[in-house]
Amino acid sequence: MLAQQADRVMALGEWEERWQEDRIGFHQPHVHKMLENHIDKVLAGRTGVRFFFPLCGKAVDMKWLADMGHSVVGVEISEKAIKQFFEDNNMTYSEEPVPALPGAKVFKGSERNISLYQSDLYNFSSTIGGHFGAIWDRGSLVAINPRDREKYAALIISLMAKDCRYLLDTMLYNPELYEGPPFLVPDDQVNSLFGKSCDVELLESFDSLTDRQRGWGLDYLDERVHLITPKSI
Repeated sequence: MLAQQADRVMALGEWEERWQEDRIGFHQPHVHKMLENHIDKVLAGRTGVRFFFPLCGKAVDMKWLADMGHSVVGVEISEKAIKQFFEDNNMTYSEEPVPALPGAKVFKGSERNISLYQSDLYNFSSTIGGHFGAIWDRGSLVAINPRDREKYAALIISLMAKDCRYLLDTMLYNPELYEGPPFLVPDDQVNSLFGKSCDVELLESFDSLTDRQRGWGLDYLDERVHLITPKSI
């Protein structure tokens, strides 16, 4: 199933173009129901959790979590997306260079503990952002180029604190009908990417086919939500 999309490549510039042209059908204007459904499992009784959002866009989930008292760090290539996040939520922000990341900037919210790095995700590291107690991955693993998944998984694992709880949203569909993105990520690949160092639990699977995906030519689309936690040593 993976062979059809193995060589599909989206350049960073293409993602920036989508933001510039407002071709952002992947953005959701409401908090993702899977995050709402499973937030208690992610928090596991903890307060003031540091959340990481890879390829964060302008996800409203970030403000929802920050309003609960958690801190949020995101990475996003599009400066427009980051500025729109703060503007859409009527939040003021500061803008600073990141000395360890030439060319990158960090945008910090004044009212909430939210720091968004405008950078190539693969240049980000725990040296820059520290480790995280939670990660919400909606639209990130499914968006990166399939050939980069091992590199992506290694980065995510390197950012996980010992008590990290990583909520991952993936999609299953017939890749012969649509080239992506979002890309197909089967359960067995989730396990092969993360299973050596983490426990992987499937929390939920549901039919998420809408007219938008029917327009891509799809006849089914299953969304699957996994909880990934570091194995205890």
